[in-house]
Amino acid sequence: KKLAMTNNYDAVCCSGFVVDGGIYRHEFVAQSILDGIMQVNLKTGVPVMSAVLTPKDEFKEDGSDPAQHQFFAEHMTIKGKELAQATHEIIKTLKSI
Repeated sequence: KKLAMTNNYDAVCCSGFVVDGGIYRHEFVAQSILDGIMQVNLKTGVPVMSAVLTPKDEFKEDGSDPAQHQFFAEHMTIKGKELAQATHEIIKTLKSI
């Protein structure tokens, strides 16, 4: 919100990783994040884009599964590029209106 309110940015990008804790907590966290992003977008008029990974299977946070960590690192890289491309297109579209 602070970045958007400075009027120095055409858009703001957010990324995250929400781990399923097994009791639907991740759904509340994800929903709260999206609600916050939408509020900032509506209040400031600055597009706020997001890319959030929510692994379905158990995620080993202790690093005991290097292949799993590598998979998510690679996947977040792909999602980050997609986020950047989508943001670029939105900025171009808004500037053309």
